[in-house]
Amino acid sequence: MTAPAPVIVVHGGAGGLTDELREHEAEYRHAIEAALTRGAEALQTGGAVDAVCAAVMEMESFPLFNAGYGAALCSDGSVELSASVMRGSDRAAGAVAVMTRTRHPVAAAAALLGDAEVMLAGESAEAHAAANGLEQLNPEDFVTERQRRRLAEGLTGSGQTVGAVCLDETGLLAAATSTGGLHGQRPGRVGDSPLIGAGTWADGHVAVSCTGKGESFIRAGAARLVAALVEHGTTLEEAAHAALTEVAKCGGEGGLIAVDARGNVTLPMSTAAMPRGVWRPGKEPVATVP
Repeated sequence: MTAPAPVIVVHGGAGGLTDELREHEAEYRHAIEAALTRGAEALQTGGAVDAVCAAVMEMESFPLFNAGYGAALCSDGSVELSASVMRGSDRAAGAVAVMTRTRHPVAAAAALLGDAEVMLAGESAEAHAAANGLEQLNPEDFVTERQRRRLAEGLTGSGQTVGAVCLDETGLLAAATSTGGLHGQRPGRVGDSPLIGAGTWADGHVAVSCTGKGESFIRAGAARLVAALVEHGTTLEEAAHAALTEVAKCGGEGGLIAVDARGNVTLPMSTAAMPRGVWRPGKEPVATVP
């Protein structure tokens, strides 16, 4: 059997085609390309899990995405971060929620892949991250003036959640998602991004990362639904659109990225825009912003 050709796919969150997105289109495009490049570099020494984590860590450092530095603010002006990682070969998963000090939440999620627990929240998640040597910051270090202004303006709704999926040359699939949640959300609220089967999924058939109105993706079981449909013979593209249809039935909109075991890729959305990109060996990263 011919080994699959690796592929990395990333997204920077589904949402409206805003004036800000138009104004900073070049910056968004560069950020997507940088994430793909970081992921591709990680593949040289590691596998699919390393690639998705490296790509998401790059996006967690870009202040216009809603993850890590520059994430959306809760109603009280604080930042609460969530992330998840899943490895397809054995369905190992790690997830963290309500984090305020760990610089890269996706790295904290990845640090749980070998543990008995799948998900930790709050102080327990923070302590686990610190015990694994992950960089800790002051909570205010994540807050940007841009997000303070958006909170003051009363902006609500989903932001630029980030995610990545990868198929490596061994056939391993992996997915990762990271977010700051909803703009102006109630402190303690947890959306779909850290929930395995809702915002993130990877198995032997497909890897999925979702973005959009989290509560609707949770109620639809969106990421797991894509995988179940693919496992039972539905094409990747049809499965992804079916999942977004279920999200819509639950009153939400958004998008997702997915790659299957054959290297097929789909990047559908029901919103006006979703910064996204694809990397394949021997080719330059391809980034699309609207």
